[in-house]
Formats: sequence, structure tokens, C-alpha cells
Amino acid sequence: MAKSVGIIGSGAAGLVTAHTLLCDGFDVTVLTRDSSPGGVWSKDRIYPDLLINNVHGEYRFSALPMPERPDFKATGGRLSGEDMRQYMENYADSFLSKNIRYNVEVINIRRISPDVSQTDTSRWVVTVSNTIDNTNSRTQELTFDKIVLCTGGCSQASMPKELSPAAASNGAFDGMVIHSSEFGPRLQDFLAATAPDSKENPRDVVVIGGGKSAMDIASYLTNQGRRVSMVFETTDMFLASPTPLPSFIRKSRLLSVMSPHIDLRSRLEHFLHTSWLGSKIVHGFWDILAWSCFLSLSIPKKSPLRRTYPFFWGIRINDEGAGRTNGFYDLVNKGKINLVAPARAVSFGTNQKSVVLNDGRILKTDAIVLATGFRSSWDNIFDQATKNDLGLGKHAPMETAESKNYQWSYTSLKDPPPAQPENQQWASSLYRGLVPAKNILHKDFAVNGAIFATNNGFMFETSAHWISSYFLGDKFLRVPSSPEEAFLSTEREAAFLRKRHPDMVLWTNESYSGAIKFFNWPQHIDELLDDMGLPCSRSGGSWLTWPFKVMDLREIFSLGLEREAKRAALRDD
Repeated sequence: MAKSVGIIGSGAAGLVTAHTLLCDGFDVTVLTRDSSPGGVWSKDRIYPDLLINNVHGEYRFSALPMPERPDFKATGGRLSGEDMRQYMENYADSFLSKNIRYNVEVINIRRISPDVSQTDTSRWVVTVSNTIDNTNSRTQELTFDKIVLCTGGCSQASMPKELSPAAASNGAFDGMVIHSSEFGPRLQDFLAATAPDSKENPRDVVVIGGGKSAMDIASYLTNQGRRVSMVFETTDMFLASPTPLPSFIRKSRLLSVMSPHIDLRSRLEHFLHTSWLGSKIVHGFWDILAWSCFLSLSIPKKSPLRRTYPFFWGIRINDEGAGRTNGFYDLVNKGKINLVAPARAVSFGTNQKSVVLNDGRILKTDAIVLATGFRSSWDNIFDQATKNDLGLGKHAPMETAESKNYQWSYTSLKDPPPAQPENQQWASSLYRGLVPAKNILHKDFAVNGAIFATNNGFMFETSAHWISSYFLGDKFLRVPSSPEEAFLSTEREAAFLRKRHPDMVLWTNESYSGAIKFFNWPQHIDELLDDMGLPCSRSGGSWLTWPFKVMDLREIFSLGLEREAKRAALRDD
């Protein structure tokens, strides 16, 4: 009998995981609280003028092409939220039309097993409720053999209590207060609540946060005639160039080679990251890149937009391409968006029409958008006992005999920026960013979408194949033989992360920081392919050209057939 799999979430990771498992013979059900597929790209969450950090050919899956935008050449192939919505819906309609249950809220996930030491007897109970009509919601329990958690890290809003809608409702503020995740669903209400009295007397809006959502919302509202102030302490770095970057730079391994991985896989990487000259080349490359990005978008030297984490060390990096007229950076340069930085909003003002900053300044405002990030999407769906049983969540660094021997003599990692003490930089224990180390032998639970990378299409699809082989118990899949072995691997990864990206794990939540492979995603793809005993570095090239060869999803189109061939060969033996 086909094993049943419950996939939680219908975003990009959930959709490609469901399709992959379905092709491998599993009985798949996708559960989502949304009314349409796509997760953050679902029709209820996107809003006008939303552009993402990917270009055409990157954020898609091998089984379904994505049509080019009519303005492909002018925009360099930039993708909008609407492009992603259409693609996700097409993918779901093409492959998963009978496998997705919409408008169901997952309330709890728990494992039932006569004996948890028996790895093949456990079952999962998922409690859900109907989300269409909360007054008549009906609770239901669904049972599955296996679970894949694909809820991502951007579905549970994180808001400071002192600035929350609840705090405002107590009379502290009489304007509208929303989180950035509500901007799409509540857009018309927000525009109506902030309608300008006249062109000469626009309404004031404060956007709190320095990330991409804050930028997108600030620019949209400015273009709609609102007077916008954006409050932040630090903001995101960005990639930019006068003209769209060619594919041999934008879609190759070049940036990954210039970013040290936990294990250096080539002579070129060894030279770049372990020699004095190589380190100079690496940091010179990133320094010149940062300089050229600021220059491309005409960012003044004293602008608050230069309050970013260093390019080489950070992961808060957006892709602005060649920039756009009336986009965020253009509007800032024209003086149409007021940047209030470095500053932090700490409370509402006493007149019910303002916010107070940590330096004592008071900003008048008629409405507030909290672009303050997200908390873990796992918090509300697991009780503490289940989280402990699985080994989910972040934990402090562990002192082990092996940890004393963690050494990376990388010259490129010398002189990092100031950071919090390492014992405060907690990390997760997801093996390969996919399976909790503590649960590695059960083969009944996995996570897809918790790897922080710059090419989600490639990462999610390859991860889905790894998970399928893991669930099938494929003998050719190389996995740790014990939780202890898996845990040592995840602790080594966490130790390297604290050196490679200091403090960045403090910025992410555990539901999308199971592994941070930002520019290093090609090396991680190679690791997953190695685990499956399949050829890696598939883009080819000679010793001279391989860093510049374009990586294309066609390279992994046949992974299912390749895995089945290995399975058949083992059966024949």
C-alpha cells in the first residue's frame, strides 16, 4: 500500500515536494490555510508592484516552463509577485489538482506510536479546522504515515507588543496598524483609511523596518500619493548594475565560488579561501561589487541606505538589477521617501497620531505598517513535547570532544565584523537542513523550505528528491547511521555558520534557517546529489570555464528516473 504523506503548506516547497512524492508512488495530501496555492505568492498575499529577488529561469521547477514576461529585455527578466502567483497556480493545476485541501488551518501535529523505538509503526495525527467561516469552523483529525513541513519562515507575523494593533486598540493610536504580511489582503482598506485630503495635503504613513517588504510598501504608497517615512536601524544590502547582469554571472557558480563553503570542493576554492593572495582576490571582489552596487543606484556616501551588513558576511541582500524609475531607491534619491535612521520606534505618541523613537523624536502619522519580520511558523502547530521528541527548534552550541577540533583555516574568514558571543548564536539540528537529527532513523518526518538560499527553485526540487528517497528507505541514499552521528554533522555546520555569517542566525527564525546556504547553494546541491549517489556539478565546463557555466533546472529534470534506475539496479543485484 502507498504510504500516506501530509504536506503542510502549499508554497513553492510544498508544491514541488508533493509532486515529487506523488511521482514516487506516495499518497499525498497538501494542507493549506490559503484559498489558493503559492504560499507567500498566493493571490491573497501579493500586491501591486511587488518584485522578487529572482529573474526568469531561477524560481521555477523543471517539470513546468515559465513564460517570459513581455518586458523581459527591459527588466532583465525580473519576476513580479503576479508572475509567481500565476506560475504556482499553473503548477498546482497541472500536477496537484486533486491533492490540495484549501482553507484548512493546521492546529496541531502530533505523533502516535505504540513504541517510538519501532521506526516503522509511528503515525501522525494532524488536527485541522475550516478557515472559511470561523463562526462555524469544524475541527477534524487527519492521519498520515509521514509528514513534510513546508510552512516556510514568512507566514507568522512578528510584531513588537508596544506597537501592535492590540496596543493601538487600547486608545494609544487611532489610525490603522497592520503587519506587512497583511498589506496585500487589506490593501484597499489601507488605501481608503489613508486617502489624501488633497494633493497638497497627503496622509502620513510610517513604515517600520529596513527590509525588502518595507521598501516595496514604502515605494508603492509613495506612488499612491501618501507621504511616507521609513524607520530602521539597519537595512538590506543589494545587488545592482547599470544593465542586467549576463547569465554567466547571474546564473552560474561564480558567486558561490567566491563564498567559502564548509568543505572546499575544488582547487580553485582552496586557492581563493586558504591562501593570502586568494583571500585578497575574494574580498577585493566583494568590495568592488558593493562599491559598484551603490554607484549604480547613486546612493550618496552618507545615506542611511549604506547602513548595511558587510556584503561578504551577510545574508540580508536583495537583487535590484538595474533599478527602476519610481522604485524605492529612485524615490529616495528624489527625496520622496523620508528615511529615519538609525532609529527604532518604541511606542505610540500621546496624541494618538504619532510614534515615538528611541532617541526621543516623534513622528506624526495617520497609519503604520510593521515590516518587522516573522517568527517561526512551527510555534503554533507543535506542542513542546512533540518539538522535543523531534528535536525541532534552535539550541545553544554544544560542547563535545569533536567540537574542539572544528578548524577552518580559511584566510578569507579572518577579521570578521563584530558579533555577539558565539554561545548566544543558537542554531538548529536539521541534518542537511531537511531532517531533525534526533529523528533521523524514523524516516517519517522531514522539512522542505527551511534552507536559506538564493535559488529556491533548484534547492526545493533537489531537496524534494532527497526527502523522497529518505522516505522510501532507498539503500543508495547516504544518511547517518544514528542520531548521534547526524547531530555531530549539524553541530559542525552550526559552528561553521557562526564563522561564515556571524550574527545572521540571530536574524532568522528556525523555520527558515535549518541551513544557511546563501550564495553556497550550488555546493549544497552537490552534497545532496552526492548523498543520492548521483552525478553532481552537472553544468559542466573545463577547469577554466566551469565557474561561469549557467546552471539550469534541466540538469535535475531526470532525478526521479535516475533514482528509479539505481533502485532497479539494486533489485537486480
